[in-house]
Amino acid sequence: MSTLIDYWDKKFYPGYAKNWDDDFFRKKILENVSPDMHMLDLGAGAGIVEQMNFKGVVARVCGVDLDPRVKNNPYLDEGRMTDAANIPWPENSFDLVFSDNVLEHLADPSEVFKEVIRVLKPDGVFLFKTPNKFHYMPTIARMTPHWFHQFFNKLRGRAEIDTFHTLYRANTKKEVIKLAQQVGFRSTNVLRVEGRPEYLRMSILTYVFGTIYERLVNSTELLSPFRVVLIGQLKK
Repeated sequence: MSTLIDYWDKKFYPGYAKNWDDDFFRKKILENVSPDMHMLDLGAGAGIVEQMNFKGVVARVCGVDLDPRVKNNPYLDEGRMTDAANIPWPENSFDLVFSDNVLEHLADPSEVFKEVIRVLKPDGVFLFKTPNKFHYMPTIARMTPHWFHQFFNKLRGRAEIDTFHTLYRANTKKEVIKLAQQVGFRSTNVLRVEGRPEYLRMSILTYVFGTIYERLVNSTELLSPFRVVLIGQLKK
């Protein structure tokens, strides 16, 4: 079976890596950084996604997370254990704030957006990547219990400790733009992206279905609301 999946990878998705969405997001972040910048990783966690390592690329990288492992995150110059709605730095501290798969976990996204804009310097940028609520993966996630998410992600190689509860309260383009405007961001740009169907690569039958879906939603902008990932860039 793995031979068929390898064949499908090479035929339809050459050049795609396992974490292609994190590769894509990293490129977006790098387009907005310079060596003198101070960055904040919102929801930095333990530092398990190597694409989110910007230590040495910029002057300073700080991070916050409720996970106590953030204090020893090797990608950070300083990590603090705290809620994203209570960022423990003063106003105008950071040139750029980024979050990788965090918005879907927020109980009160508005409060977090207020904190982000508070700690950003004038003209600072907030970049995020999060699942799109209308894609089939978040739709199924909203209909199933947390233990199922842990079980499914374990099959995909993710530890149970790294599977967190999801709420999806800021996970459509419309919701994000509304929140951004409410807290005072001057400009918003939200992309909807669909790539290799990672969640369906466990068998060739599911992989074929995922490929058909990917080709369909990428065939026209009318179906873009059903693509898997939102990539946002909000400017203060």
